[in-house]
Amino acid sequence: MALDGFSDQTLSRRAMQAELLDAETELRLAYAWRDERDEEALHRLITAYMRLAISMAAKFKRYGAPMNDLIQEAGLGLMKAADKFDPDRGVRFSTYAVWWIKASIQDYVMRNWSMVRTGSTSSQKSLFFNLRRVQARLEREAAARGEVVDRQAMRQMISTEIGVPLHDVEMMEGRLAGSDFSLNATQSADDEGREWIETLEDEDARQSEQVEHDKDIDTLRAWLVSALSSLNERERFIVQERKLRDEPRTLESLGNELGLSKERVRQLEAAAFGKMRKNLESQSREVHEFLV
Repeated sequence: MALDGFSDQTLSRRAMQAELLDAETELRLAYAWRDERDEEALHRLITAYMRLAISMAAKFKRYGAPMNDLIQEAGLGLMKAADKFDPDRGVRFSTYAVWWIKASIQDYVMRNWSMVRTGSTSSQKSLFFNLRRVQARLEREAAARGEVVDRQAMRQMISTEIGVPLHDVEMMEGRLAGSDFSLNATQSADDEGREWIETLEDEDARQSEQVEHDKDIDTLRAWLVSALSSLNERERFIVQERKLRDEPRTLESLGNELGLSKERVRQLEAAAFGKMRKNLESQSREVHEFLV
């Protein structure tokens, strides 16, 4: 059954008009899809149980999602169930499909409840859909006994009742208590009020710091060019290959290229660095202090 372009009322009407499958027909269609990939058999199977998917989708309307979207997700769950169903297990397709339909709807609701991910583990999922219901029941039972349960004790009772860690209860309680706010909303009802986004600290470098940094880089580059100019061609080549490449070359590879021993290349490199240092120190006291 195609779901796009139909309202939830139209989908419900079409689903209620679909055929009811007996166990024998259902089994035959399941075998035809599994063994022969018969798309007509799959279509009959899906259409027949779409009413089940719609019925389950309606139970999640209280979470604020559009009914048509919930039905879409329920239909996806139903199709996953049909694709994975094994008729040899002796279980009715409807019994098997319930789990897949519910899981698909729950995943959709949790994804769209908040821009911030609400939870992904099984305990968080269980809390999302059961925390309020269990809390209300425990509060009613405590009131019937004439007891007053404080907040922390209630969290512990919920943790025990649902079988999840206490810190998960505390986390989910906080997430369900809040809602998403736009950073572009103003801090007051006044149209001239600042937007919340204006209060966030800029993590990028300040403009003045960036200008100062760029100036320092330019100065260092000028010093380096001047120091390199004090070297002869061979010394400059060695320094460039040893220190200015992304992957510096070894003394041995340079020695092979220049026809020198590894030790001789090392001596030339040390001498070149000595010349560069003297050149830099002769330029200004600032360079000397930087090098020290």
